[in-house]
Amino acid sequence: MIPPKPPARPDKVSLGRYMRLFRQDILSAQPARLYRAWMAEFKTPFFRSFLMNQPELVDEVLKQRPDDFPKSSRISEGLRPLLGESVFLTNGETWKRQRRIIDPAFEGGRLRDTFPAMWQAAEACVARMQGQAGQEVEVEEITSHAAADVIFRTLFSLPIEHEVASQVFHQFRAYQREQPILNIAAFVPLPRWIPRFHSRKTKATAKTIRDLITQLTTERMAQIEAGTAPNDLATKIMTTADPKTGDRFSTQEMVDQVAIFFLAGHETSASALAWTLYLMALYPEWQEKLAAEAQVLGAPEFSVMSKLRLSRDVFREALRLYPPVPMMVRQATCPERFRDRDVPKGSQIVLSPWHLHRHERLWDNPDGFDPTRWGTENGKKCQREAYMPFSAGARVCTGAGFAMVEGPLILSMILRAYRVERIEGRDPVPVAHLTVRSKDGIWLRLVRR
Repeated sequence: MIPPKPPARPDKVSLGRYMRLFRQDILSAQPARLYRAWMAEFKTPFFRSFLMNQPELVDEVLKQRPDDFPKSSRISEGLRPLLGESVFLTNGETWKRQRRIIDPAFEGGRLRDTFPAMWQAAEACVARMQGQAGQEVEVEEITSHAAADVIFRTLFSLPIEHEVASQVFHQFRAYQREQPILNIAAFVPLPRWIPRFHSRKTKATAKTIRDLITQLTTERMAQIEAGTAPNDLATKIMTTADPKTGDRFSTQEMVDQVAIFFLAGHETSASALAWTLYLMALYPEWQEKLAAEAQVLGAPEFSVMSKLRLSRDVFREALRLYPPVPMMVRQATCPERFRDRDVPKGSQIVLSPWHLHRHERLWDNPDGFDPTRWGTENGKKCQREAYMPFSAGARVCTGAGFAMVEGPLILSMILRAYRVERIEGRDPVPVAHLTVRSKDGIWLRLVRR
């Protein structure tokens, strides 16, 4: 059985229909030819966009010349009420300074320090599921809760049950449902002074979330000054000075960064984990292999991760089929010529992990689920050239290593305790607004082992 894939739209549609489709789901708004094309051009009355699938072009945009292709300001329009000037939205020198302060907290050795908190979040997730054994459950709810718990424990040493953490989580769910990623500014170039048409509710929810994060950040700043702060990610980031200027983040800057850690770290991990659990229900033979492998989980020691090889391969394959962030948009700062085609200055350059990961001219069995592919020549080559669930180059996700520990660990813990089973007639339909989720949730039957 082939894992679910959204239907493609007809090759030619009007701009009005495209916008309607895009608002419902950015995946099914695209034509099928993108799974074969090296490059495709889209014209609207307001701007031109070019989708790049050829590995050499992707490499040039993301790795060789990232400063010439900064993040597009269009996509950030929908996220700015919540994220302010976070590292996810900034470009140029501001972005470089932010990364110099943030990156050290996520280096390999530091992951070892955060591992016990991840382990506790995974155990708490398994414990919460006890009351649902024998029932049909919506696993995105479960994985969303678990991923949010990981973020709060590793960032602020707080479990999700903590009052402020819980409020941020629930407010964030409300913010997601508003789908602010796509407002009119993504389609029509607007001067900075024109209001951005965010709904009153979107702005109010964003303010509530930012106020709660400000409360946590201000408390932490006071603990740092008093010498009583725990040695977690928030403390590490807030006490790290920019090696070039000696500056540290102000409270306001830290609020922007915490907002993106929560958005990127919780939303994407929740999506990836939920799809992986669904794939395990679809391929029970793989599920049993992972449950057997998970017996090595004993004490919360970082070294155990090297023994979860199958879990890692399965999680990696789920990230290929259902990359949490399906598309990334960059902007050409000067005229270009790619594949004998003129790319005007200001054009939107779309890089699509969704299409690249399923490209028919690159991958063997592109739509099939095959965790063994990572050991094949084709799999190894594609992993180097056509696999970017965390982006690539200078702007690769800071938390990529973090996610590749968190995902396999929580997956293994869940499957050691429970079996997940497919519910006939309730297979999920992938849709994407900001991340790849299921249209009506991912429903599975949960059985205690």
